[in-house]
Amino acid sequence: MRHPKGTVFGLAADSPAFQWVVLPLLIFVARIIDVTLGTLRIIFISRGRRFLAPLMGFFEVLIWLLAISQIFQNLRNPVCYIAYAAGFAGGSYIGMAIESRLAMGLQIVRIITKFFVPELIEKLKKAGYGLTILQGQGAAGPVTVIFTIVKRRDLPGFVDIIHAVNPKVFYTVEDVRMAKEGVYPLSPPRGMRGAFQRLLFLRKGK
Repeated sequence: MRHPKGTVFGLAADSPAFQWVVLPLLIFVARIIDVTLGTLRIIFISRGRRFLAPLMGFFEVLIWLLAISQIFQNLRNPVCYIAYAAGFAGGSYIGMAIESRLAMGLQIVRIITKFFVPELIEKLKKAGYGLTILQGQGAAGPVTVIFTIVKRRDLPGFVDIIHAVNPKVFYTVEDVRMAKEGVYPLSPPRGMRGAFQRLLFLRKGK
């Protein structure tokens, strides 16, 4: 169905319904999209994705220009300001949620412990992780420091293994921009199947 010229969704562009409901909603949605793209763009830059980062930047700025142009055309409408700010907050949250689901990149894990060391090393090696092991001195005496690089999507399974051996183990996790020639386990299936396989692995190790 065609609408008369100067209307959107059948509403006149100067009608109260459009100015106070439809327009703020469009600005809100546009802002969510462009901030989500901006959040992903920053993440892709930190991951060295040279193609995806510029592509995200192009659409981010294009959508932002469309949203900000409507703000300037409706400076007397406070609802547009609220929609713009709410879209920024929502886009930041959604962008981080999407990135968390994608789980891209590598992370370095440092484990510092003086308990159950042989058992922990054995289980991590059986799971396919490459380890670098050092001896150190902690506040309460000698400790073993274990370094490894894991794929970010494999981190939950890795943490499950070390917690199964020692629930109170101390470890730190940091992002890694790039690593070459690493030793990584075959990634287990994700979702319910992956969780079931990790449970079987942990039960076998008891």
